[in-house]
Amino acid sequence: MRIVSLLPSATEIVCELGLGDRLVGVTHECDHPPFVAALPKVTRTLVPHDATSREIDRLVRERLATEKALYSLDLPTLERLAPDVIVTQALCDVCAVAESEVAAAACTLPGRPRVVNLEPTRLAEVFDCLRTVGAAAGVPERAEAAVASLRARVAAVERRTRGVAHPPRVVLLEWIDPPFCAGHWTPELVRLAGGVEVMGQEARPSRTVAWSGIVAADPDVLVVACCGFDVARTRRDLPILAGLPGFGGLACVRAGKVFLMDGNASFSRPGPRLVDGLEILAHALHPRIHPLPPGLTAAERVTGRDLGFE
Repeated sequence: MRIVSLLPSATEIVCELGLGDRLVGVTHECDHPPFVAALPKVTRTLVPHDATSREIDRLVRERLATEKALYSLDLPTLERLAPDVIVTQALCDVCAVAESEVAAAACTLPGRPRVVNLEPTRLAEVFDCLRTVGAAAGVPERAEAAVASLRARVAAVERRTRGVAHPPRVVLLEWIDPPFCAGHWTPELVRLAGGVEVMGQEARPSRTVAWSGIVAADPDVLVVACCGFDVARTRRDLPILAGLPGFGGLACVRAGKVFLMDGNASFSRPGPRLVDGLEILAHALHPRIHPLPPGLTAAERVTGRDLGFE
């Protein structure tokens, strides 16, 4: 079986199921596990590599208004790879190749490959995606084993969280310029980790929020995990955040509880590494009860010096 993945989370799911040797093509964004970076790329992006956060937001809004995706298929490469299965998504209108374009392309390919569409909004639905891909690839038993392992890690966090008497009020930002509150599975992860997300809603899309609303909410903890960005890229936008009115007076800033996390690896992609994100977030919120598992990198605490306050 020859598998082409049209989104990074699907690539990670395929590899989690031990099917990495069946991957023949991936997106230009796929980077985990590391070996997939060497595979043929079947997508292209319209986003300049040096675009600012504000410019990326403008491009996204323009494409939404025209119902066009930010990414396009490389049809000649896709045809050459001759996949049996194409894994794609219909969750986000701009963050992957448009569903209609994938369906149209599949109809023109030899052998009419099966198109597997993933559309999770909650953690349980992410686990169901592993089962869906496992069934399509003929390895349902691997999917069940992988899901059981991931669920056991989530359950361990849940058990420890039950001892939290006063969960902190949390805002997790998925974007800085302009501010976006978290959506879909991320508020659920905050809850499981022992916090209360005060802006984002579980199983609902992330959305632009007025900065004044965040100031009014005055969270105990602020986590910045920008969609598609690693920590280093997110850190570049910290001056924008620090310059917003009232930022320095927030309870989380005064208490030194502003954290940076790798949104690209731990929150943006609805795949197995969401559980890594949960464990890292739980450790940041409650380090005394949630140990950081081996192999994971702790969230970075933002200092006054980082924000230009020292």
